[in-house]
Amino acid sequence: MKKIRSLQKRFLDSLQIPVDLSCQDSLVTCSGCSEIVVENYRKILEYQNSCVHILLKRGKMRIEGEHLMIVYYSRDEMKVTGQIQAVFFE
Repeated sequence: MKKIRSLQKRFLDSLQIPVDLSCQDSLVTCSGCSEIVVENYRKILEYQNSCVHILLKRGKMRIEGEHLMIVYYSRDEMKVTGQIQAVFFE
């Protein structure tokens, strides 16, 4: 199994494809303390105006703050806005 992953990594490196895209890892982009975009997530576990709990491809993510709002979400991406105070990865 290690040998296959090693070959896959070398192949993807040769194509110059970013690791997060090739392995379908979740990508989190923060813009200040008011906006977070999450790509490649699995599902929303909890949604309140003070907490958004998200199941990622590998693990979970919890966003805490005030006046949190999911502005949009699709199968692959979501945008959370509000006064973001903390982000935790589990």
